[in-house]
Amino acid sequence: MNEDAVKRPIILAAAAVTILFCLAPFGYMVLTGFSRYPDFFSPDTPWIVTLSNYRTVMASESLHFTAFLRNSIIISAASAVISVFFASLAAYAITRLSLPGKLFFMFLILSLSMFPPVSLVGYLFKLMTALGWINTYPALILPYVAWTLPLSLWILVSYFSQIPRDLDRAGLVDGCSRMQILIKIIFPLAAPGIFATLLLAFIFAFNEFLFALLLTTDHAARTIPVGIALFEGLHGQIPWGEIMAAATLATMPVVVLALIFQRRIIQGLTRGAVKE
Repeated sequence: MNEDAVKRPIILAAAAVTILFCLAPFGYMVLTGFSRYPDFFSPDTPWIVTLSNYRTVMASESLHFTAFLRNSIIISAASAVISVFFASLAAYAITRLSLPGKLFFMFLILSLSMFPPVSLVGYLFKLMTALGWINTYPALILPYVAWTLPLSLWILVSYFSQIPRDLDRAGLVDGCSRMQILIKIIFPLAAPGIFATLLLAFIFAFNEFLFALLLTTDHAARTIPVGIALFEGLHGQIPWGEIMAAATLATMPVVVLALIFQRRIIQGLTRGAVKE
């Protein structure tokens, strides 16, 4: 029997099971958001399509959904931009300058990122309280930058290391400074990797829950994951339809970004992994 004839159905079946396993919770979330009764899987409960859950989430002033979503986008975007900017500077220095202990520094950054957030949040809360930043954007942007910086640095170091150093030497000969070389030469060439890192940092910050829960008190700075989790407290019961509708709306920015820029993300993550 032909080996490919056996291997191909197995691969397709495994891929189908994996896709179903990953998308089933998302599909259930969408169906529940459009259902009048959340227990529509019950034999005695019909599935009646309605938009009331989405209308309630978008129009209710007590839920502050739009404020939560706005806060998430602003905080995540600011955190991603700052993190990638500083990671770009560090990656350029590590890949281009003769610095002692570069490998040790890289592993030190990686090891620091492995600390569980729950072990740091108490000290972080005391710091933000002393600074008067509780329930403000900086209270979340600062830890998000620290949280995403190791990931951004490792990706960009891998990407920058593939850019020929002869370009730097040519820039120095032409009278460019190191910063000019970085901005005018390295950044344009590394644009796919930088863009992929920016998107990943945005997604990581957008989905973060613990810091946003403990460092915010109301809709002035609270992000969408915490806002949805607190729907239960606002209603006195669990409004599953509205929770699922809000979760569906909250995931749309991330899903749209991933679908539109998936080619750039893959290119940015894989191009630096193989030496051409």
